[in-house]
Amino acid sequence: MRVVVAIDGSEGSFYALKWALDLLLVGPKDNADDVATSTGTATLEAPHAGSHENVSMVTLVYVMQPFQNYVLSAAVSGELRKEQEERAAAILAHALEICKDKKIKAETLILSGDPNDMICQATEQMHVDLLVVGSRGLGMVKRTFIGSVSDYCAHHAKCPVVIVKPPKESGKQ
Repeated sequence: MRVVVAIDGSEGSFYALKWALDLLLVGPKDNADDVATSTGTATLEAPHAGSHENVSMVTLVYVMQPFQNYVLSAAVSGELRKEQEERAAAILAHALEICKDKKIKAETLILSGDPNDMICQATEQMHVDLLVVGSRGLGMVKRTFIGSVSDYCAHHAKCPVVIVKPPKESGKQ
């Protein structure tokens, strides 16, 4: 089973990653030596996997939104791009640590463009079995005006999509 988890650095996306790792994917119990690598990869098996044919991997996807170059000078544009790339690397490094802690093999993919389209295109091109996205918990009105990547993916991705809602806070009603 090939699973893609969309990561944007929000608490909701990291919660979705943890949910996917805990409930969808089962790490090996007896192969801890294969886990610690400099790239943050580990071994992963599908639930109830009994053979190597079912070995899976989670792909962590981060999409950098483009900015309008015609408004900015080349120097400023290059600096902003570098900061975007550093932010993406830091977010994905944190996500890889989560996977490593759970002994799950992971790879990262950084894309540039509209998150809605890029995530759906990536899942189709990679022939994934499942896309996992977090939810910010927006109401219908805010979702209409602000937009929702999870809603878009649910309607346009060519694979099953799981939208993971954040847990309700105990102090809110």
